[in-house]
Amino acid sequence: MSEPEPTATTTAVPPEPEVAASVPIPDTPAAENAPAEKDEEAQNALTRKFTEDEWKAVKELRVRLPHIFAEAYAQKEDKTAPITLWGVSIDPASAKDARVSVILAKFVRARNLNVDDAEKMLIATLKWRDEFKVDEVVNEQFDEKIFGSLGRISGKDKEGCPVVYNLYGANKDLNAVFGDVDRFLRWRVAFMEKSIELLDFEDIDQMVQVHDYEGVSMMSRTTNQKAAASRASALFQDYYPEFLSRKFFVNVPSVMAWVFWLFKPFLSAKTMEKFSMVGPGPKTIGAVLLPIIDAQELPKRYGGEADDLA
Repeated sequence: MSEPEPTATTTAVPPEPEVAASVPIPDTPAAENAPAEKDEEAQNALTRKFTEDEWKAVKELRVRLPHIFAEAYAQKEDKTAPITLWGVSIDPASAKDARVSVILAKFVRARNLNVDDAEKMLIATLKWRDEFKVDEVVNEQFDEKIFGSLGRISGKDKEGCPVVYNLYGANKDLNAVFGDVDRFLRWRVAFMEKSIELLDFEDIDQMVQVHDYEGVSMMSRTTNQKAAASRASALFQDYYPEFLSRKFFVNVPSVMAWVFWLFKPFLSAKTMEKFSMVGPGPKTIGAVLLPIIDAQELPKRYGGEADDLA
């Protein structure tokens, strides 16, 4: 605002004298003396949902990445080289990509924000992926006649999460499916990895799983089938943290439902919230799935309107 013109009631004030040229003025640019700006975190839709405690744990785990890589890749010459995990590049020296934060959050959440335990889990996961040769398994060719009908990815839920179907009764030749347990596990891991490829870690980082037991007899399970189920369950629990939004067991035989409830006391409340046991028939299944998945996205066999799984 300009100074007011002198009026009858306002006296003009003479300007201050200029500073004498002989007075030295030190050359101290403001930028040099200003405190360094704090680095801002890269954010996306998922990281904006982090709680303060989750951010604290994620940042602490991120600081430990050089040590984690050194432990996980002890036999490698370059223990600090960037890796790609679930499609996201992780550089231990510079890991501020928001998607990296989303992945690290999975480990700290799986261990109730205990950073020491999350570190152990991440080290174990990286070691296992190296030993199991996950990157090679993803490109392995599996016999379509044996495994082609066992898994399907079709549609999304109302939150945008992909829906993954495991059709355990689709192949009646159990010996062909489970005769080689290691081969079955490789197929199962490859299918999980391909499901994860649909997650961008920007808006979506979880999936819905539907495990269909139509045609499965719990009384005729083979030793190999039991071993495969047990080992697969352990792998996903130990090395794929927090990837499930919801998990539905449908067309469940009554004996399996009984076993599930028997083990309920041993499952955490957090896990139980994600699991649902559903009986047979489109009407029964649809009553449970349609609140989660739009009818246009849900196959008819499960009470929806979408084309059936090919």
